[in-house]
Amino acid sequence: MSSTVTKSNHSIDKNTRKVISDRYKVVTKAVNTEFYDSSSDTMHSLYVGSYGRGTAIDTSDLDIMVILPENKYERYDKYGNNGQSRLLQSVKDAVKSPYPRSDIRADGQVVKINFSDGMRFEILPAFEQAALGRTTYIYPDSNMGGNWLSTNPKVEQDAMRKKDADSNHLLVDTCRHMRYVHNTYFSSYPLHGIVIDTFIYDAIGSWHWPESDNHGKPMGSYEKALLDYWENTSAVFLTPLHAPGSNDLVEIKSSNGCLGKVLHKMADE
Repeated sequence: MSSTVTKSNHSIDKNTRKVISDRYKVVTKAVNTEFYDSSSDTMHSLYVGSYGRGTAIDTSDLDIMVILPENKYERYDKYGNNGQSRLLQSVKDAVKSPYPRSDIRADGQVVKINFSDGMRFEILPAFEQAALGRTTYIYPDSNMGGNWLSTNPKVEQDAMRKKDADSNHLLVDTCRHMRYVHNTYFSSYPLHGIVIDTFIYDAIGSWHWPESDNHGKPMGSYEKALLDYWENTSAVFLTPLHAPGSNDLVEIKSSNGCLGKVLHKMADE
């Protein structure tokens, strides 16, 4: 397959999405049963990460945020020694009930479920906080004795959806294609999905797919424009990236070398 961006490609197939949805509901119900005494399989959870932003192309890393009751935050925050780790263990115990034979472990900030078919869920427990008219979510980090971090995936998703619509879906097509190039040619090098999505969000400018397939578009120059943007920012200056919508700082250093390799591969085809 060509390394240039193609339209409406690399999406996860319908049957796999059904499996993801079914497992998402099982996880959601298990957490709601434990923390809310509710059997709902939809409330208090949402897809986050690449799948939530619509840019995922495989099922090796599917992220779910489960929103827990505020009083549970007070309980785990009062623990004298790493209440964050205890919170992760509680979520792990909850999802172990419907998946007793699966490999489930708490790892840093998430609870991971490794299914036998290769699909992996990462469950991020979080608490909603509203201040100064802005909603954020704080989540546990059990490393280094434990602390709390914050995120705002909803505004990131909203920003991605708006720019994707403005580009006639070129944004998502590009992000997915970059994942394909990374997985196919440079999988031994680290390249985080949030780096891809944030970089393209910034670099895409006014580029867009034409409204009609009958109108040609010099896609070769598009890939070259992305490479030029990287060479004028990240390649030399390691210009910081800020996540769409939330403006949260995105660490680029560990991914920047592979980002350049992917962009060169796309532009040189």
